[in-house]
Amino acid sequence: MAAPVNRFKAALNAGQPQIGLWVSFGSPNVAEMLSHCGYDWLVIDGEHSPNDLPLMLSQLQAAAEGGTHCVVRVPIGEAWLIKQVLDIGAQTVLVPMVETADQARELVRAMRYPPEGMRGMGMLGRGARYGMIPDYATTANAEVCLLVQVESRAGLAALDEICSIEGVDGVFIGPADLSADMGYPGNSAAPEVQEAIRDALGRIRAHGKAGGILVGGAQAGKEAVANGAVFVAIGHDVGLLRDGALALRAQMG
Repeated sequence: MAAPVNRFKAALNAGQPQIGLWVSFGSPNVAEMLSHCGYDWLVIDGEHSPNDLPLMLSQLQAAAEGGTHCVVRVPIGEAWLIKQVLDIGAQTVLVPMVETADQARELVRAMRYPPEGMRGMGMLGRGARYGMIPDYATTANAEVCLLVQVESRAGLAALDEICSIEGVDGVFIGPADLSADMGYPGNSAAPEVQEAIRDALGRIRAHGKAGGILVGGAQAGKEAVANGAVFVAIGHDVGLLRDGALALRAQMG
């Protein structure tokens, strides 16, 4: 019995656009509900949301009800944390602020068991079905998916080298941090930032990797796909609730 097939990774490798949504509330109920809404993937955000490992586990378990693939964004690219996230059942990990090929190379090693990597051999977690997947150690490496975030001028300068690392499955461009680093904090719509993003997506695609991005709304999502992005998040749970609540209140005058 082998590790579960990572459908999201297979879709990226096939160049099939994957439409996703950010999950920031840290609520298993929200994750479960959104898993029934038809998105290809959800991001359980551990960088800018009130999430810890047990809460991430609860959201992974809840979202499994709807069958949507869950990506876990860790707060920082540390091997010990990636190991724990994989052990609780995540197969796809998003790592913020990657700026060098050496950093990407170490992240690849953190995602994989020896001899390809350095992941510790824990076979009793949810990822290995609590020890009930006998071939997990020999099959898991093929099904994990590493997405790295490039969101600075340094990252863009190293983008071609990062994309050349085997085991980096996708590169996510972070518009907010990139715009701040380029001198446009809070203004990712600045023409210079948008041009840098378009160029980056083209370079990622030229390397045969999947490019990703978070945008605001369906139209922007369509434009991102047209510009070469493969995995696109078109919104987040906080914004959906906030905007819906504001619009409903405004209707009452």
